[in-house]
Amino acid sequence: MDWETLENECRECRKCPLGNTRKNCVFGTGSKSASLMFVGEAPGADEDKTGIPFVGAAGKHLDRFLEAVGIDRDSVYIANILKCRPPENRDPLPDEQDACIGYLREQVKLIRPKLIVCLGRIAAMRLIDPDFRITKSHGTVYKRGAFLISAVYHPSALLRDPRKNEDMYRDMKKIKLLLDSTSDEVTPIQR
Repeated sequence: MDWETLENECRECRKCPLGNTRKNCVFGTGSKSASLMFVGEAPGADEDKTGIPFVGAAGKHLDRFLEAVGIDRDSVYIANILKCRPPENRDPLPDEQDACIGYLREQVKLIRPKLIVCLGRIAAMRLIDPDFRITKSHGTVYKRGAFLISAVYHPSALLRDPRKNEDMYRDMKKIKLLLDSTSDEVTPIQR
């Protein structure tokens, strides 16, 4: 499947009720040849208005971390598991995730990133392990098929609890090192 077909299918999607309540499909943004892909759980109000992921307060906070470790936002790809906003930013329901996950899988196939980083526990529980605990395992790198995958705190969680910013900064520095490495050997990143 090509990008245009995939995005058009996503924009027309009504596989779950969220397709009827969204203002915009929030498909994804960034480099379609990115080595680094970030995946969040679902769009918020600002994203629903603009159709672009991570443009609100949490997105601006993510941008600060990217800049701090020398990663250009335009060089990465950013998407969510859900492409439509859940009411009042509630957690995505399992049926909603099931209806939407195919779009994310196709995006990953098209991009073929070196590293996928889950933003927050919901994305990590879906993409890494249903029992994933973000406070315990953030920053750990796993091998899943052809991809390396990790999880960091969701930027909105950092806005609520700034004490986690130091952990996020350390994790992002390690992600940058891993991204810059040329070795195909995978070793877990220790905190």
